[in-house]
Amino acid sequence: MSAAPDHPSIAILVVAGGRGARAGDGPPKQYRPIAGQTLLARTLHGLRVAAPQAALKVVIHRDDLDYYAASAAELSPPDQARLLAPAFGGATRQDSVRNGLEALATEGAPDIVLIHDAARPFADATLVARAVEAAKAYGAAAPGVALADTIKEIDDAGTVVATPERARLRAVQTPQAFRFDLILKAHRAAAAGGRDYTDDAMIAEAAGAKVHIFDGDAANFKLTTQQDFARAMELVKQTAFADLPDIRTGQGYDVHAFGPGDAVWLGGVAIPHTHGLSGHSDADVLSHAITDAILGALAEGDIGAHFPPSDSQWKGAASSIFLARACELVRARGGAIAHVDATIICEAPKIGPHRERIREKLAETMGADIGRVAIKATTTERLGFTGRGEGMAALAIATVRLP
Repeated sequence: MSAAPDHPSIAILVVAGGRGARAGDGPPKQYRPIAGQTLLARTLHGLRVAAPQAALKVVIHRDDLDYYAASAAELSPPDQARLLAPAFGGATRQDSVRNGLEALATEGAPDIVLIHDAARPFADATLVARAVEAAKAYGAAAPGVALADTIKEIDDAGTVVATPERARLRAVQTPQAFRFDLILKAHRAAAAGGRDYTDDAMIAEAAGAKVHIFDGDAANFKLTTQQDFARAMELVKQTAFADLPDIRTGQGYDVHAFGPGDAVWLGGVAIPHTHGLSGHSDADVLSHAITDAILGALAEGDIGAHFPPSDSQWKGAASSIFLARACELVRARGGAIAHVDATIICEAPKIGPHRERIREKLAETMGADIGRVAIKATTTERLGFTGRGEGMAALAIATVRLP
């Protein structure tokens, strides 16, 4: 893995040999699913995306080969291409990390190694980049986050003996980042000394290295308990929705009674009939239903909120004004009308002969392709107010895409 100093080779050593007893019953926590993907697979994928050039090596428990193989099989081909053969862990985390480092040394030592907990699946590209730069600059570094709570040091009886200055304290995370030769030598020395350390930064400190603390990330939390898994599930859901286009669906429904007149307005088209439709505007029941559906997809109220019937300026107004305004609201939010599907309910007039003209006019008003406008018509088999010829109704569903 050796390379020029300004382009160091990088390996990420993922520690996954623990039992995770505090996470409750079940397999070791690193092999438990989060939204259909094991914790380990999710962590490995995130690291590969964050550092595409890095080799990934996992340290596992000897009893977990089947679990590990199943998790590795979940990974995409690009992820698998960066994955080295796993190393087996030891009795402690410290032993496991040293075993992983020794395995890397025999396979071709990298210039820089990041040591990361398998139970931290949310280390993003920004954090990993900070880790790599810190290792290059300082040789030994760890991410840390400032503490929100005051810390008290107590004795065996529970009495406070000291209150450290909070501003100088950090909660340390992984990935911890090192020059490979430095941390391998430090781990070998720690093993010879027989002392067990809680993290790799302590091992580097014990060997005389000065460890730099760079900014960590509060989202890079470690999954330890069942509550942590629930929190991770919610974060995964939020992230998944954030990565998807915002596709909204709204529904609209409108009714108007027949009144005096010789035509009904549907979708901006006058259809000859024995009666007109009664309403404050032109009573275009189809345009009203579609307008309400679009406003519903935007969560922007209904047609009455934007064009109140109490306002005289809308008396007799063309309903295409209302529909065009709803579509402008979509475009103002950077969105587009993906599709409108509407059904006209009446015994008469016959809609079929006018369907294409209605579609064309609606598409023009909406600024949409006609292929995104579907119009249907049906009767109620002479049942209800439409069946008795007392009026017309329309149903509409609008699908809107927002950024």
